[in-house]
Amino acid sequence: MMGERLGYAPGVFDLFHVGHLNILRRARGHCDRLIAGVCSDDLVVRLKGRPPVVPLSERLQIVQSVRYVDETFVATVDDKIGIWKEVGFDVIFKGDDWLGTEVWTALETEFARVGVKVVYFPYTVHTSSTLLRDALHLLAQRSPSEPASGQLAGPGPSGTGS
Repeated sequence: MMGERLGYAPGVFDLFHVGHLNILRRARGHCDRLIAGVCSDDLVVRLKGRPPVVPLSERLQIVQSVRYVDETFVATVDDKIGIWKEVGFDVIFKGDDWLGTEVWTALETEFARVGVKVVYFPYTVHTSSTLLRDALHLLAQRSPSEPASGQLAGPGPSGTGS
C-alpha cells in the first residue's frame, strides 16, 4: 500500500508483561502496520547467555495475539540493518533504556542514512522479564514447606490454621 508507514518492534518478549504491551501499543500509534520482531531461542542464548523461559513457538503465539501487532518476524541474527533490508520498515521502536547506548547511537546513525526513524518509548521500570525471572528463581529456591508469598499456610495439626 502506497504511503503506508511500516513499524518494527524488536524484542525477546519472554515472560510477556505490561512493559511489552506498552511498547507494542505505543508503537502501533506511530505506524500504519506493526511487525514485532521476536528473537529466536538461539539468538537469545547468544545475546543473553541463557535461553528464554518461554520457547519461541509460545512467545510467537502470545505476540501474534496482541491486537496492536499485524505480523511477527523471527529474528535469528542481531543485525538490525540486515533485518531492515529483509523487512523494509520505516520506523523502529525500542525502550528508552537503550537510548544513548553505544549500540543504539550507532544504529541511529546507520538508520538515518537509509531514512529509518528510531523512536524510543519509556521503559516500564516496575516490571521486566529479568525481574520476573529473578522472582521465579527465588520462588523455586524456597523450601517446599514454606508457603509462597501471598498464600496462607494450610491448616495445622488441629485444623485451625496452625
